[in-house]
Amino acid sequence: MRERYLLGLTAVPFVVAAVLPGALLGGDEVSRFQDPDIIESSALAVVDGNLVTTNDSGDTGRVFTVDPSTGETTKVTQWSDDPTDVEALAPAGDGLVWVGDIGDNTARREAVSVTEVDVVGGRPPGPTYELVYPEGARDAESLLADPATGRLYVVSKGVFGGTVYAAPRRLSPDHANRLKEVGSVLAIATDAAFFPDGRHVIVRNYTEAAVYTWPDLVEVGTFGLPHQEQGEGIAVADDGTIYASSEGLRSPVLRISLPAQVRRAMAPPPTPTATPSSTTSPTPAPGNRVGKELPEETPGERSAWGWVLGGVLGLGIVLVLVRAMRPR
Repeated sequence: MRERYLLGLTAVPFVVAAVLPGALLGGDEVSRFQDPDIIESSALAVVDGNLVTTNDSGDTGRVFTVDPSTGETTKVTQWSDDPTDVEALAPAGDGLVWVGDIGDNTARREAVSVTEVDVVGGRPPGPTYELVYPEGARDAESLLADPATGRLYVVSKGVFGGTVYAAPRRLSPDHANRLKEVGSVLAIATDAAFFPDGRHVIVRNYTEAAVYTWPDLVEVGTFGLPHQEQGEGIAVADDGTIYASSEGLRSPVLRISLPAQVRRAMAPPPTPTATPSSTTSPTPAPGNRVGKELPEETPGERSAWGWVLGGVLGLGIVLVLVRAMRPR
């Protein structure tokens, strides 16, 4: 009986995400995948103005390049005959994407992998790099590539919160590359992307998304996403436009806008103007972040996720303890 209650608690994040999505956003349909072979779009990227997606586990290793104005597939790039579980894409510049074979629902894979693939031209795929987690296998569906440095990051799909892991700055094709934990993000992460400024990232799950500062991973804001059949993909174009995709045959691609308070918080700090003064401002101590922090959210803008999840978990634990203490 105890096991049943504990198992039930693992479903709490899904329930909370479904009933408390925050400030739900609307979405404008900008395109719809027309290719009948795109049935489980599990990742999304924008490369040279094209939408790029891939099916998840069960398909061969292929990537679809799609014209956003028509939804028609313009190129299919075959990079592997037998991948394990492809779940993620990240722009790599110059017509390239990183393909993340990183899915691991049962958390049993000794290593996951990434491969650089040309989805616009005709160059052959680059080498495949193996990645290993520092403390055992993890399921993951999100891959990030820093637009400034090119460094890769994997985001785990944790039930109680995702973890961001950094790959080595230089990947080796000759041995496994050990990932390093760098921070935490929202639970059940299904995709993530950098904003063009390189100062923020967006991470989504099935019902909501969150924006974080980079590299500090301070939450700027959380908000509900438009309803989708099984929304999994998210991408940010060079002009800052955010796109969200979903699994399903001929599924739509939506354009979404950030809530006003999130946009304000993401705005770069104003450039100070020099003014004549008879007094000299004190120099901040080394490491002081005065003037560098993003504006804090007001209480009304903060997500209720933590409070609700904590309360439900606490109640569940109490129920387990009470039943365990009953006379048999």
